[in-house]
Amino acid sequence: MDAADLRVFESVTRCGSMNKAALELNTVQSNVTARIKALEDELGFELFERTHRGVTLTAAGKRLLPFASRAARVLEDARRAVADQGSPSGPLVIGSLDTTAALRLSPTLAEFASSNPAVDLTLRTGTTAELVDQVLHHSLEGAYVCGPVNHPDLVAEPFVREELVIMTAPGVADFDAIAAIPDLKIIVLKIGCSYRLHLEALLARRGIVGVRCLEFGTLEAIFSCVSAGLGITLLPRALLGSVWDHKRVGVHSLPNAEKWVDTVFVRHREAYASSALRAFLDSAKPATARNAAAE
Repeated sequence: MDAADLRVFESVTRCGSMNKAALELNTVQSNVTARIKALEDELGFELFERTHRGVTLTAAGKRLLPFASRAARVLEDARRAVADQGSPSGPLVIGSLDTTAALRLSPTLAEFASSNPAVDLTLRTGTTAELVDQVLHHSLEGAYVCGPVNHPDLVAEPFVREELVIMTAPGVADFDAIAAIPDLKIIVLKIGCSYRLHLEALLARRGIVGVRCLEFGTLEAIFSCVSAGLGITLLPRALLGSVWDHKRVGVHSLPNAEKWVDTVFVRHREAYASSALRAFLDSAKPATARNAAAE
């Protein structure tokens, strides 16, 4: 068993068929079939169940897959390390919360793009749960997410502390009035959004449970619906004034123990940190320092 065998095995698993794997590996199906058969003979176990629709992993194949995936990532990191001559270039894919992208990243992204024209930077937005999963599976080199993040495979570096506030329609006087709203609804992003979890926990601590949840795909849609009186939400105070007109909503502060949330940058502990990623993190250091000084 060698790295090439594991690469073929991993490709067949991901593609679901010998033929598709052959296309991906730029070879013929008979070669893929022969490599898999030789690997099965060497290990003494069948790795795939063959059907007319393709292949599925056997129990033995499922046990082998994590090692094959790890080997594939190590080989890819080795390739990138050899090709990386220290000058930032090539693709760099990072992730961010929508709020962090809107509030904090524009100056950093502009400065980085100007200083590193050879880097093809892609920014993907999503929820904390989505972004953490993508970093763990190496589809992102790093991401700005809501902390704390405690995972043995991740390194988390502080970026900014945000103050969260309850936003309601303008006519809602205070938090007691929120609890008295008939058919109270919370307006949030999809499951996995950290602010949604904070809001649900905050209401539960006050005995407000079983509220209806309305999901919207964008922050602007959430803000507009809250302004129109459709429900309430929980978002960073900094969005008001810098992004939205604060007069369009009622803003309700939270107790000190509940209002602060840390945004952190997470990356995989074992993944190769490219020159492009290191240059990006260097570009973000002034913003991190400004955020720390403002707290």
